[in-house]
Amino acid sequence: MTFFASTAANHNDLAADEALRAGAEEKSIRIVPGGVEFSGNLETGYRFCLWSRTASRLLLLLGTGDNIETGDQLHHRAMQVPWFEHLSLKNSFAVHATVRKSRWLKNSQFGALKVKDAIADQFREIYDTRPSVDTENPDIIFHLHMDGIHGYFYLDLTGRSLHKRGYRRSDSSVSLKEHLAAALLLRAGWPEKAAGMKPLIDPFCGTGTIPIEAALMASDTAPGLLQPDSFAFLSWKGHDAELWKSLLTEAEERREKGMSLIPKISGWDISSQEIQAAESHAKNAGLESYISFTVQDASNPYADTIPIDGPGVIVSDPPYGIRMGIEADLRVLYKNFGNAIANNFPGWQVSLLAGEPELLREIKLRPDSTNILYNGAIKCTVAHYTIFDRETRNRLTEKAEAKQREREEAELSPGAEMFANRLKKNKRMLKAFLKRSKATSYRLYDADMPEYSAAIDIYEDKWVHLQEYAPPAEIELETAETRLLEMIDGVNRVTGIPYDYIFVKQRKRQRGKSQYNRRTSRGQTYIMKEQGLKFFVNFTDYIDTGIFLDHRPARQKIRELSNNKRFLNLFGYTGTATVYAAAGGALSTVTVDTSKTYLAWAEKNLELNGFTGMGHQFYISDCMEWLHTQSRTFDLIFMDPPTYSNSKSRTDDFDIQRDHRKLIVSAMRHLEKDGILVFSNNFRKFEMDEYIMEKYLVEEITHDTIPDDFLRTKHIHRCWIIQYRGKNITPRKVLIKKSTGQTKPGIPRKKPRVIKVSDANSDTVDGLKLDY
Repeated sequence: MTFFASTAANHNDLAADEALRAGAEEKSIRIVPGGVEFSGNLETGYRFCLWSRTASRLLLLLGTGDNIETGDQLHHRAMQVPWFEHLSLKNSFAVHATVRKSRWLKNSQFGALKVKDAIADQFREIYDTRPSVDTENPDIIFHLHMDGIHGYFYLDLTGRSLHKRGYRRSDSSVSLKEHLAAALLLRAGWPEKAAGMKPLIDPFCGTGTIPIEAALMASDTAPGLLQPDSFAFLSWKGHDAELWKSLLTEAEERREKGMSLIPKISGWDISSQEIQAAESHAKNAGLESYISFTVQDASNPYADTIPIDGPGVIVSDPPYGIRMGIEADLRVLYKNFGNAIANNFPGWQVSLLAGEPELLREIKLRPDSTNILYNGAIKCTVAHYTIFDRETRNRLTEKAEAKQREREEAELSPGAEMFANRLKKNKRMLKAFLKRSKATSYRLYDADMPEYSAAIDIYEDKWVHLQEYAPPAEIELETAETRLLEMIDGVNRVTGIPYDYIFVKQRKRQRGKSQYNRRTSRGQTYIMKEQGLKFFVNFTDYIDTGIFLDHRPARQKIRELSNNKRFLNLFGYTGTATVYAAAGGALSTVTVDTSKTYLAWAEKNLELNGFTGMGHQFYISDCMEWLHTQSRTFDLIFMDPPTYSNSKSRTDDFDIQRDHRKLIVSAMRHLEKDGILVFSNNFRKFEMDEYIMEKYLVEEITHDTIPDDFLRTKHIHRCWIIQYRGKNITPRKVLIKKSTGQTKPGIPRKKPRVIKVSDANSDTVDGLKLDY
C-alpha cells in the first residue's frame, strides 16, 4: 500500500519520522511538496492515523493515470479505478480535488465532478444504481490530485483533519492548532526532556493547547485515542475491525502506563476567561489532574509558580501583531518578558513561536538556533534559547564585548584602510543628499574600486547589506577572501555598525529557478522606514532584502499619482509600491505575483502601515496569465518585471527583451484611456520595441527615478511612462514633477525624451498576436 500524509509547511520531516515509527518501509519514505509519501501495510496506515501528531490527513493511493489532458480522458482513467472495492451502496461519498501545473484543468471542482461521474457510472454498470453524494458530511471521501498531466486517485482514511483531537470544544480566535503546537514541542526537544522529568511552562498558554499536547506526548497518549470512532476508514469496505481493535487496546495500555510519567506542566495566562477554557479542554482530554493553570502576568511571575525542581523548559506562542493588531504594546511586552525569563529561569531552555521575528529582538537574548513553522498562512520563527545564570551571562557578555573592542581597535590592513577611506569619501558626498531627502537607507558603495567589487547598502544606520560580486576566475580564492574581510573591516570602522549586523552575500547572475531559491532559513526580519512608511526586510534568506532602494523615487512618484486611483502592481514582489499607492490615497490596490511567500510579505507590509481590508487584494498568479483571464481596468499600473523568469508556476520561461511587447500590450488593455502605466526593468541591454513606441505615447523618465546614491551605478534600472495617445493628455506637466536632485560631477543628467508618433488613435492591437 502507498500512502500520502498531508502536512503543514515545514512539518514534512516530523511526519516522516512518524511514518517510520508507524512501520513504514524506510526506503519508501519520501518528503514531497505538501507532505510525505511512504509504503506499508494496513497496520502501518492505522498506526499512523492513531499516533500522528503533526500530519493533517492520511490518504491511500488507489490508482494513477498519465497523459490526462482533457475531461474525457480524466473520466476514462477514473473509470479504471475499482471504486466498488472501497465504497458500498449504503455509504455516501464526496470527491475533493487539487490541481498543480495543469494547463487544461484550471478549476479543481471540474476535476472532482469528472471523478464523481466516473464513480457513479461504474456503480450503475455493476449495480444499476449508485451511492448518494454528500458534500457536507460524507461517509467516504475520495481525492483527485492532478500534477500536470499526471493524475492520482486517493481514499481519505482520516475524514476529519488529524489536528482535531476532540478536546477543544470552544475556540479562541487566536488559538494554536494542535498539530502546530505538537510541531513546536518536537522542535523544542520536549519528548527527550519529558523523559528526564523536566518541568514545562507555557507562560502565554491561551486555551491550553501547548500544555495539553505536552502532556499527551509525555504520557505516551496516541492523539487518535481521544476520539477513535471518528475516522473515515471505519466506513470503508476494506476496514479490518479486529486489527483496529488490537491497535486501540495497545494504545490504551501505553497510555495507562505513561500517565505516571508526566512531569510538572503549567500554563499561565493573563486572561481568566482563557484559563477557564484551558481547564475545560484539559478535562476533555482527561488531563485535568496533570496540568496546573494559573491566571498571571508572564512578565511578572509569582515566585511560588516557578517549579523548584527545575531547570526545565518554557515553550510558548506569545502574542504578535498579526494576531493581536498591536505593535508598540507588544514590544514592551516582549522586553519585559525577556527580563522576566533572564532573571527568574537560569538554566532553563526556552522555545518561542513568533509571527513577527522583529519582536524577538526585544527579548535581548541570542537564540541558539531557529526553525520556521507556519501558523496558517503566517510564517513564524521558532527561536530556541538557553538562559544562563547571571554570573555566566555577565562573563560571556564581557568576553564578547572585549573581543569586539579588540577587533575594532586593531590596526587596519593597508587594503582595509584604503577601502575605508573610499567609504568616508562616499559618505561626505552623500551627506547633503541624505539630509535633503531624509533617506535613512541608502547605497554607500558599488564597486567603486575594481579590486573591491561589492555593493554596500546601509539600512537605518543599524544594518549593513554587503553583496560581494562573484570574483573573476583568475582571482585566487585566498585573495578574494582577504579582500572580502578588508571590506567588512572597513565598513565596520566607518559606519560603527557591529560585525553581527553586517550581512554578507555573494551576488551572481541568477538564472532559472535559482533566482527564487532561499539562501538560508533563519527567517529573521527587521523593520526599516522610508518616506514615513515602514517595511519588513530580510538580510539573510534571499538574494534581495525585500525592497529595491534604487526605486525610492519611483515609489514616491507612484504615491503622487495614486490619489483616488485604482492601482495595479504587476510582478508585485513584496508590495512596496502597493504600500506607496495606498499611502497616496488609492481607491483600491491589486498586487499580483507568482510567489506565495512574497505576496504574504506584501500583505504584511500593508498591515504594518495600517492598510487592510477588501480594498487591497492579492493574487498568486503568473502575471501574463492573470492579464489574460481578468477583465478589470485600472487608472494606474506599475510593472517591474524580472529580466528572466522560469518559476514553477509558468509553463514556459519569460525573457524581458523578447516578451515585453506582449506584456505591455496586455497591460494596456487593462488601463483606462486616461490612465498611466509605469514600466521599469533592470536589463542593461534593454531596447523598447518599435511597435510600443509607435502605438503609445512613451516617455523615458529614468533620469527622474534614479536617486543620487545610485548615480555611480550605470544602468541600475530604466523606467518609462506609457499612456494612450489622446488630445487631453499632457504627460510631462501633469504626471511628473521635475527632479530637484543635484547631479554629481562627471555624471550629467540626460534631458527627458518624449517619443511622438503620427499614428491614429486606435484601440486595436494592429495585428499583434497575443500568445499566452
